[in-house]
Amino acid sequence: MAEQQDEQLDGLTVAILVHDLFEQVELTGPRQALEAAGAKTVIVSPKPGPLRGMHHDQPGDTFEVDLPLNKANPEDFDALLLPGGTMNADSLRMVESAQRFAQAFEAARKPIGVICHGPWLLVSAGLVQGRTLTSWPSLQDDIRNAGGNWVDREVVVDTNWVSSRKPDDLPAFNRELIGALARAPELSANPMPITE
Repeated sequence: MAEQQDEQLDGLTVAILVHDLFEQVELTGPRQALEAAGAKTVIVSPKPGPLRGMHHDQPGDTFEVDLPLNKANPEDFDALLLPGGTMNADSLRMVESAQRFAQAFEAARKPIGVICHGPWLLVSAGLVQGRTLTSWPSLQDDIRNAGGNWVDREVVVDTNWVSSRKPDDLPAFNRELIGALARAPELSANPMPITE
């Protein structure tokens, strides 16, 4: 059983889109789980590295950027991961090329995993209308005002989206994100349902 899980994402590549001062465990936890399941992960950023992770309000480790956002082609990736962290998410949402990057994943029905403050980019990109998701509680007004349905659960799966609230939710988030990637070909083959 473990062997099967280790290979279920072989050949898939996940873009991890961050700016700077992101919540470190929301990058490293999913990255470790995805790579253990066979996926390749690539840190993409509009900001040249090195980037700084955060442990809540304390500085964490530094991370190199694998690929500048202006050279990243959404078609080269099978899924998008958006870690949180207030400063990271607030900066990223203002970058138009980051909004377009997220929009391309949504248009292709590729899995999008988003946690904590990460949904701010999806709000600014105009993608949450009619979607059900969760986040850090302080984003619920932004999500509802943008036409989304905010719920308070450890993990929410809405078609190709997987969302969670905080680092404590990572075990459930990682499990469902891996599941979404394993289902990715069937998601992209079927049109998204129209939600009222």
